[in-house]
Amino acid sequence: MHFLFSYLSENPFVFLFLSLAIGYPLGRVSIKGISLGTTAGTLVIGVALALTAFSVYGLRIDEPGLVSDIFLMMFMYAIGMKVGPQFFSGLARGGIDFVVIGLIVVFSNFAIVVLGAKALGLEPGYAAGIISGSYTVTAVMGVAQNAVSSGAFTVPAGMTADQVSANIAAGYAISYVLSTVLIILLIKYLPAMFGIDPVAAGKEAEAQFSTGDDNENLPSTFGFSDPGILPIDVRAYKVTHKELVGKTVQQLFEKVPDAAVLKVVRGDEVFDASDNPVIAMGDIIGVRGEYKVLIAEGEADIGNEVDEPRARNIDVEVADIHVGKTDYAGKTISQLHDEIGFGVYFKAVFRQGHQQPLLPQTVLEVGDVIRVAGSKWCVDQVATKLKSVAIVESTVTETFYLALSLLIGYICGHASVTIAGIPFALGTSAGCMLTGIVFSFLRTRNPSLGGPMSEGARSFLQDIGLNLFVAVLAATVGPKILASFQGIIVIKIALLGVTAALLPPFLAWLYGLYVRKMNPAILAGACAGGRNSTPAMKGAQDASQSDMPAIGYPVPYALTSVLVLILGYIAMIIS
Repeated sequence: MHFLFSYLSENPFVFLFLSLAIGYPLGRVSIKGISLGTTAGTLVIGVALALTAFSVYGLRIDEPGLVSDIFLMMFMYAIGMKVGPQFFSGLARGGIDFVVIGLIVVFSNFAIVVLGAKALGLEPGYAAGIISGSYTVTAVMGVAQNAVSSGAFTVPAGMTADQVSANIAAGYAISYVLSTVLIILLIKYLPAMFGIDPVAAGKEAEAQFSTGDDNENLPSTFGFSDPGILPIDVRAYKVTHKELVGKTVQQLFEKVPDAAVLKVVRGDEVFDASDNPVIAMGDIIGVRGEYKVLIAEGEADIGNEVDEPRARNIDVEVADIHVGKTDYAGKTISQLHDEIGFGVYFKAVFRQGHQQPLLPQTVLEVGDVIRVAGSKWCVDQVATKLKSVAIVESTVTETFYLALSLLIGYICGHASVTIAGIPFALGTSAGCMLTGIVFSFLRTRNPSLGGPMSEGARSFLQDIGLNLFVAVLAATVGPKILASFQGIIVIKIALLGVTAALLPPFLAWLYGLYVRKMNPAILAGACAGGRNSTPAMKGAQDASQSDMPAIGYPVPYALTSVLVLILGYIAMIIS
């Protein structure tokens, strides 16, 4: 064993990869549906290895600080790319209640932790760690650590920067474990606590939107462009009804949007829908529509069904389209289907990586991803009208945007201003997140800038960036973390962490339920979003037996993802 820890001490990169290799599977172990998570698993293993090396063998594992900085900035850039489109569109339109809920949660969490830490006499570092853990946002530890290393926070006499960092990690570790479990239980059972039937609330919300499948692959991940089994078909009919003669393909679509004419066969000639041909008596037309529509109305409204392969020869592809800044943003799925959905079938809608219920009254926002199936020409037409590009397989390299964002973010974040004698800086990590938000915002609105970032590439950056940063942090604080657990400090952290985790979403629930009279299923999702807890949102979906909690989740999530980092940074400076 001495050889192992000596080897880790001499080869710090081996320590990083070993922490990830053990921490990842540990974090995925689930007990009654509750798991630690890969980030917390990596932190636990890293701290255990570093603490053992120091306390048993007197060895330190010194990781280069540059490694921590680079991976933290990569992670923050990936977060910015995720929340960018909805951050601005959610503020601009239709989400005022969701915005208020997010503000209630994030600011009450900040107030509870900062005032509570002072009342309990906690040393510097604990408050930022408790915010990070109680909010289950590990990145807060990063910005807090950045405040320490940059000098924005002045280490008090008698303490070292390593001790402050150890306090941050201790506050995070204790409050994170408790908050992860308890927030799921709170959100899941909030309706029942107030005598509300969550299933009935879910059905009422679905009726208001008048259920979407939740088994679609995420945008830009493997298999996302699989057609699968589609409830659509292309059938051939011979035109015998005078009402169709003289009408163009586009005119027929405007009249009957559920059945689009994609091919017109006239003798030896075959016309595509892109030619917008005029229908003549005796033409054979290929009509794309849902089975039930074609069976019920095909022969009655068009003519006899015939066997004409040329009219049915349609190549169907599945593509993801990011909604850009267009007049169609803010409209419902039903309106899009009737106005621009020529020849396509809407399969799914995603918002910030979370699938939304695909219902007629579901409203699309800028930055949403809508998955469609249809011929290439039809798909491209929809993409053009949504000010986007149809993505079948992503081929855009992200290296240029990553490098440019880190460059701009680092320079902006490194700049410092002094207010009342206290130096304030955005912080290099927060600077990279904000440039990610801006880049994502611009790219979803202008396909010429490369289009939206591949979700697979973004997820990888987020995952590897955060976990390697946490592994470096574990190596640094591991030897000193036991000193942060002296006396009754664990009890103080636990009580403050649980209060900060549960009271803010409870206050938001009261606001939404009694002040705004919101649907409880959607409100539960909004409270989960304000607390940045996807598992809690899933718990609300399980309780309501509906996908509708996902409607309320994204706007509070996007807003608080940014604000909690700023508030965590401030909490570190004023502590």
